[in-house]
Amino acid sequence: MGEFFKKAFKDMKESAKAQHEVDKAEFAAVKAESKANFEENRGHNTFAKAKEMGKQSWDDAHMTPAQRAERTRQEQEARIAEAKARTEAANARYDAAKKK
Repeated sequence: MGEFFKKAFKDMKESAKAQHEVDKAEFAAVKAESKANFEENRGHNTFAKAKEMGKQSWDDAHMTPAQRAERTRQEQEARIAEAKARTEAANARYDAAKKK
């Protein structure tokens, strides 16, 4: 019974480390994108971008509930697929590190 808990906590620790790496990578990506957006828009009139975002909001507001549900479902499926790909990559890295 003691070995079971040792293995379970070891697995949880490895999982937490992998998730922490994913979170750090995503944070770095968002930070870099934010800096790039800031530099792209520095000294420029962002009215066009604001107008585009307003149109998107207007279009979203005038969608039927079925269209909104379908769009949400597609976005969720895309996020799940991306998460699975990242999980497979993390598991591959874990296996490679474990074999060292």
